Amino acid sequence: MADLLNSLTVSASGMDAQSMRLRHISENIANADTPGYHRKTIAFEPTVAEGQKTGAVTAGPVALDRTPLKQVYDPGNPLADKTGHYDGSNVDLVVEIADAREAQRSYEANLKIFDQARQMSSSLLDLLRH
Repeated sequence: MADLLNSLTVSASGMDAQSMRLRHISENIANADTPGYHRKTIAFEPTVAEGQKTGAVTAGPVALDRTPLKQVYDPGNPLADKTGHYDGSNVDLVVEIADAREAQRSYEANLKIFDQARQMSSSLLDLLRH
């Protein structure tokens, strides 16, 4: 029974981490045209209890992507320098959409594991009652 409860914890932590990842991806997409915006990334860190890895993950700190910002030519923009350029963002929408699909699929996989473990726990409790 402990293994079933542990699998619920692990899959729930995966869903929480992927939802945090999707939140940052959506912020990146929303700010793709914001001048000077740096893409946000997030890494997952293993959860450790009593010196042992539990299999669960947590979302680590947010990091800013340090790739160079795109130079946008728009001499009429108030942010433009004397050459007519200003710093755009370093968000690539193709990368963001691919990351969003990956995070969505990972979330769905964790959800299926969670549901399967929940059903197995329920079945086990029904067997123990009878």
